Amino acid sequence: MMFKNFAKFSRVSLIFLTFFLLDLIYATDFSSKAQLNDSEAIRQSRLEQNEAMALGDVDKVAQYWTEDITLRRGLGSAISGKDAYRQIIETSPTKDSLIYVRLPDIIEISNQWPLAFESGTWIGRKGTTDGPKIISGLYSAQWIKRNDTWLIRSEVFVALTCEIEDCTLQAIP
Repeated sequence: MMFKNFAKFSRVSLIFLTFFLLDLIYATDFSSKAQLNDSEAIRQSRLEQNEAMALGDVDKVAQYWTEDITLRRGLGSAISGKDAYRQIIETSPTKDSLIYVRLPDIIEISNQWPLAFESGTWIGRKGTTDGPKIISGLYSAQWIKRNDTWLIRSEVFVALTCEIEDCTLQAIP
């Protein structure tokens, strides 16, 4: 009798364990897919923002920022707030303008909070996105998800190279 009850208990336990493991696998798979989708959404947003910057479409560029965005520019100057950030990019691109392109390498999505980290390289080119390279470096960005939309809350750019002969660009001390 005891063996019969044990076998019944073992089958119930095995069934429960099977459903538990399937649920765990599904949840993990769903979480991974959600992170992949979020990562791709951020990558796409960055590419769209690059395009908008090249076209001088300040409204489209700014739609990816939070109101309280902070920026540390490549040579060290600090910008705080969406309006201040808009002012530095508001002029329409000309043949002598620097057009900035950010190329994401890493996008990490938090499992805990609606936050993401992006890092990559940036390039300032003269006139167009394929113009001569003038300045370049590395960047990082913090993204936050609000109402199912990823927005940039903070960016840090670090200039590492200058391609101008006898470069006179100065970093802020």
